[in-house]
Amino acid sequence: MGMVSLTKGNGLAVVENLFIGVAGMIGAGKSTLATALGEHLGLDVYYEPVQDNEYLADFYRDTPRYSFAMQIYLLNRRFQQHQEIIWRGRPAIQDRTIYEDAVFARMLSDTGLMDPRDYRTYLQLFQHMSNFMCKPNLIVYLDVDPETSLARIRGRGRDVEDGITLSYLSALYAEYENFVSDISRVIPLIRVKYNEFHDVEEMAQVIKREYLDHSFLRTVTEWRYHL
Repeated sequence: MGMVSLTKGNGLAVVENLFIGVAGMIGAGKSTLATALGEHLGLDVYYEPVQDNEYLADFYRDTPRYSFAMQIYLLNRRFQQHQEIIWRGRPAIQDRTIYEDAVFARMLSDTGLMDPRDYRTYLQLFQHMSNFMCKPNLIVYLDVDPETSLARIRGRGRDVEDGITLSYLSALYAEYENFVSDISRVIPLIRVKYNEFHDVEEMAQVIKREYLDHSFLRTVTEWRYHL
């Protein structure tokens, strides 16, 4: 997507050709933060396909049967988004990165919810597709524990998510820990202790300032700036 330019003017960062991914557990607040960052930084926002996901209800109803179809569907949709971001050449933020699809797939395989043969096929496809992907300039990981994730899922009241269990989320959280460790070696990542934050606009300001440090793994646990 070319060079990234971050300059200060009127107290705000001016962003050119910046590609940010927002990562995190189910119910972490990714869409809310992506919307706020889009408004603050002037980014196009690409949301996770939920409302029109024709596999979602079947996946939660019978996960072993539909896990492979669900993962292929999501990989295809997110790759389409990813390529559109690159082709348009405009600053953008993606609600859940394409790399997280592999997080879910591995968790499903490890917990016996995806056939090993299906997982191998999925992984090979993901690896082939990765040859055509441009890495985000930054990933913001919203660190939310499984208990909070479950509470937020229950709070938003989506019928298709009624079957999500704490054990499912705990396995997912453990795999996210591996994801953060691995991806932060190649893409700058800000790990936000989201449980400790309440004001999304202030969080957007903190994330902009943290990005200026260009560190590959930053953990934001408290306010360190006068906003």
